[in-house]
Amino acid sequence: MNALFRHPPLALLLFVALASPLAAQNPMQQTLEQVYAQWRQAMVKKDARRWSQTTSTRRQVEIRNRIFSERKPFPAAVFALPAAPPDLRGLTPARFKVRGPTAKAVYFGRIDFGVGGAPTDNLLVLSFVQEDGWKYDGADFINLMVLPEVRAALAKGDYSVVDKAEFDPSGAPPTRPAIQLTGPVPYIAKVYCYCPGREVTVQVNRRSRHTVANTKTAEVVIGGANPGENQVEFTVKDLPGGTGQEPLAIRVYLMSEKPGVRLPAVFEYLVPEGGTVRRAGQDTFTLDAAVASQLR
Repeated sequence: MNALFRHPPLALLLFVALASPLAAQNPMQQTLEQVYAQWRQAMVKKDARRWSQTTSTRRQVEIRNRIFSERKPFPAAVFALPAAPPDLRGLTPARFKVRGPTAKAVYFGRIDFGVGGAPTDNLLVLSFVQEDGWKYDGADFINLMVLPEVRAALAKGDYSVVDKAEFDPSGAPPTRPAIQLTGPVPYIAKVYCYCPGREVTVQVNRRSRHTVANTKTAEVVIGGANPGENQVEFTVKDLPGGTGQEPLAIRVYLMSEKPGVRLPAVFEYLVPEGGTVRRAGQDTFTLDAAVASQLR
């Protein structure tokens, strides 16, 4: 699944899987939709108190960590989304699943983020966790553009595709991030990875872990970069369907807050197409006073 807003051990397993005509009779539908509506209203109105009341602890810590790692203001940056949380009205409720203290609600329809253009039929998966009442724990938007057969089946009311395991709640309480920042980091850093046909895990300073599979992406380093020595570790594994000949790029950048200043990568591991890939490695980079003077 592709994260949109972004991600539980109880023996009892209860699944309520209802197609649209019956969904309205499911008491969990009303409960979960009320939680989402309250969370969405908090986002729209930029209400920090209501946001904290309706958002899971794990997600609050994760978002606060990311904001402080980007040296942005908290909680103001919580509400600086590139797209508005979609309204559930007009969407078809496909499944409501509860397992222990976790739940998922799956919707199909024209999901509108208010960014212009005509919305198309896709899937929206909302996650919730029980913490003194149900709390919003994130959402995944699944674009069906490259899955026309799945889109057609869903449009006909066949929701069997969302009965797959990846749509199930985990049943275990979400683990809070090991690091919990209380203020902005000294310096901003980002991990960049290009890894077609492979899964790469990068860890910076043994606290910011990044797993990237078969794609190109850049992610902020949680906790930022430290003055002095910083450690980078990585592992690489092949994925089914890959040729083993694809190029690979792993980089760590320090991000300057000064206009127009762009620094070269402080860590770089590159493999050309057809080259030999190291399965694991580690290195360090130093953030000294000369480098720091270029950052802010």
